[in-house]
Amino acid sequence: MRATFLGKDPESDGGASPTLFATDRTDRQTYIAQGWIVTDPQVLADVGPIPDGEAIIEIPEDVLRFYQRNEQGEAH
Repeated sequence: MRATFLGKDPESDGGASPTLFATDRTDRQTYIAQGWIVTDPQVLADVGPIPDGEAIIEIPEDVLRFYQRNEQGEAH
């Protein structure tokens, strides 16, 4: 599987940024999101158990616009 960069948080500093990537999976369309690891106890309680091998992350709303652009076939 390969990942294609779609965009990153425009307010990020340097390389440490929430980012969205599209994958080239052939069985279904998937995305990879890089974001801040959620450690807030209240959020973790609200979400509930997280299965092994999974994590929850937080990303700014601005990063989601890159998903919309990709779905519409616009240039990255």
